[in-house]
Amino acid sequence: MAIISPFRALRPKKELADKVASRPYDVLNSSEARQEAKGNPNSFLHVTKSEIDLPENTDIHSPVVYGKAKSNLQQFIDNNVLAREEKDCYYIYQLIMNGRSQTGLVCVSLIEDYFNDRIKKHEFTRPEKEQDRIDHIKTTRAQTGNVFLAYRDVKEINDTINNWKKNHRPEYDFKATDGIQHTIWVIDDDQTISAITKTFTSKVPATYIADGHHRAASAAKVSKQLATSAAAKYFLTTIFPASELAILDYNRVVKDLNDMDPEDFISALQEDFFITQSPEPVKPSQLHEFGMYLDGQWYILASRRGTYNNDPIGVLDVTILSNNILDRLLDIRDQRTDKRIDFVGGIRGLRELEKRVDSGEMKVAFSLYPVTIEQLFDIADSGNVMPPKSTWFEPKLRDGLLTHLI
Repeated sequence: MAIISPFRALRPKKELADKVASRPYDVLNSSEARQEAKGNPNSFLHVTKSEIDLPENTDIHSPVVYGKAKSNLQQFIDNNVLAREEKDCYYIYQLIMNGRSQTGLVCVSLIEDYFNDRIKKHEFTRPEKEQDRIDHIKTTRAQTGNVFLAYRDVKEINDTINNWKKNHRPEYDFKATDGIQHTIWVIDDDQTISAITKTFTSKVPATYIADGHHRAASAAKVSKQLATSAAAKYFLTTIFPASELAILDYNRVVKDLNDMDPEDFISALQEDFFITQSPEPVKPSQLHEFGMYLDGQWYILASRRGTYNNDPIGVLDVTILSNNILDRLLDIRDQRTDKRIDFVGGIRGLRELEKRVDSGEMKVAFSLYPVTIEQLFDIADSGNVMPPKSTWFEPKLRDGLLTHLI
């Protein structure tokens, strides 16, 4: 069963929460982070993307960057921008985006559950991305990035969280510059804390990583290196019931057609797909349907029967795209390492795909139907992994509001 615990969060003064809160480190490049934090000395990007406070040519993986993150975090504490909770608490985190609300429980999860597969994964990780967060965590002695977990709904937990929200005032409640509302309640009642812990232990057999595989893997490896630290045996998580979640599409752009001209490429596609032109950008409306943007024209690709498998992995649209187009026709066999392919989260919209192709940077773009949360659970339960970049979750949790010190 899932083992979770309350913790003493390092968090901002109430009046500074909206200034401190920052988008996750891995959705911004250094230039974007520098611009976003401009004029805001309290932005948590000074900790998670500390290269913004160093010369622009600084190697973002150099020790000086992690050292700067550590000193910036300490400065936030010294200046009373951040303070540590006096006792172990749970936290409720509600996000509202475009009128849709989702609420999760912020806690620390036992890293041993990660190793024992009670925290289930659905993606492989990349060593260089793991090493970046390992160095950041070890140097700052803080888990600044939240791992987004999901679980199958448990009525008692939902009722407890909803009742606390109804009967208590939030500690933070603000709308970020992107229009997303962030609201956090502190659960500091010992009886409620104990009830939540026991319910997870008795009624939640497993949790599932929805977003944050690299953060989880890094925290797990740091825990082995800091074996004497009791706090390092846990890592920062926010756990959402499945009913609260929505998965967006995660689309692909490719630099070339593997020496084929567009006509030959489209002809080759017809072996596995029915193809029709579309006067509008194509956002697939059902499973096994794809959009393709090539030479200024959108196409609808509908998979032919018998061209894919019906097992938990084979039935995924990301697998169909990988097997029948990227691998077979474009010779892209490892999407994690091949430099000819890039990924575009659905939050950026279909116009972003057009922009990448029309600029000449990329040759062709593909839009996909989103993976469902049940597909994610089924794959993780089967012990399999999805192709890279299969899921995109929105809205994103903000960094800096709740940090776990180790």
